Amino acid sequence: MTFTRIGLRAASALLAVTALTGIAQAQEITVYCDDIGFGCVTMAPIAKRFEAENPGTTIKLETVSYQTIVESLPVQLESGEGPDAAIITDLGGLSRYYLDLTPYVNVASFEKEYGQVLQWLRGADPSSKAINGMPTSLTVNGAYVNLALFEQAGVPVPKEGATWAEWAEATRKVSKATGTDFSMEMDRSGHRFASLAISYGAELVDDKGQPVIDKGLKDAIEQFVAWHKDGTMPMDLWGAVGGATHRELFSDFLNAKTVFYFGGSWTLSQMDKEVGDLFDWEVVPAPCGPSSCTVMPGGGALVGFKHTKNPELVGKFIDYVAQTKNNAEIIAASVEIPSSKSLIEGGVTYPGASERTQQSLSTFIAQIPKMAPAAYRFQGWRYQRAMMNAMTTRISQVLNGELDVDTALDRIKQDVDLAIKAAGSK
Repeated sequence: MTFTRIGLRAASALLAVTALTGIAQAQEITVYCDDIGFGCVTMAPIAKRFEAENPGTTIKLETVSYQTIVESLPVQLESGEGPDAAIITDLGGLSRYYLDLTPYVNVASFEKEYGQVLQWLRGADPSSKAINGMPTSLTVNGAYVNLALFEQAGVPVPKEGATWAEWAEATRKVSKATGTDFSMEMDRSGHRFASLAISYGAELVDDKGQPVIDKGLKDAIEQFVAWHKDGTMPMDLWGAVGGATHRELFSDFLNAKTVFYFGGSWTLSQMDKEVGDLFDWEVVPAPCGPSSCTVMPGGGALVGFKHTKNPELVGKFIDYVAQTKNNAEIIAASVEIPSSKSLIEGGVTYPGASERTQQSLSTFIAQIPKMAPAAYRFQGWRYQRAMMNAMTTRISQVLNGELDVDTALDRIKQDVDLAIKAAGSK
């Protein structure tokens, strides 16, 4: 009888241990990502391979809009909720929510491959050595031009070194001759506007992390407003949508409604697939302002969040994505510029990408050495998002006649100062 009881107890204990082991192995994490570029679609094969190599794990890639990443995710994180990980672009602004991946990744490899970009993820602590994420790809703001419309109009395409004003003049001639709806368009984005502003001499932030409102920013806003008032740019894009709402305008370029579209390198894959040979187009070198011929750098990062219940799995997956073979596969599929040093130096083959797209990548990469120090400083600033949202909101109010430019500049400063004060109280 005693033996039977002992046997039953042992069997019960074994079943309990097995059940607990099964629960421990059956781990799942959710990753938010967009469906453009380095995102859910291009990461999916890598995630499946990771699951196969790590039985009992599930990587749930949840496709969300860029608007969700920019606006909804910060609200979720503030309340201690949201996904376990995400591909984000507000690298410094969300830094207080990041999971330090140092215990879970190859630290030496991350430092070697990603160098300076890791600092963008460290927010307000320049002395930090934390590994707060894997930089996924570098992005470069830039202009797409419809060459077919230039040819139809018989207008010469401005050469490298042409100013923003010269591009505006040339595109106005083209749109008038061809009956095209718009001469120039720019994404409704503070990041895109920052390229124009810095080329006009704006600093935006100083080396002590304080916002800068200067003549360069004023000149850029006045020029931007003038282009909307004279019809060079459409009022119903920046002017019609309220607040800081982000809006990308690729569809207008796709449908040949605009001669010149200022977006960025992340849409190259989409451009290649959806425009293809419908019309002749190219990416052109950065237009020049009075101060420089600069555009904004940017990029995304795959980060984990402190609230995750599976930090080790988050870290292990991010480390897996960062491995050169896996990273190269995603970069090639997304047709983006790598942020990994070894991939930049060794080059990436983009199977299936057209010759035009390959040339466009080269043009984008050629803009990197020309970027002004102010552009790099602004990109890594913790309060970059606050400044971009303030610029977008206040410029729209100027366009709608609600503010004059001087008042808008004052409000931008007030908006950012409030954001800094609020962050200091947390």
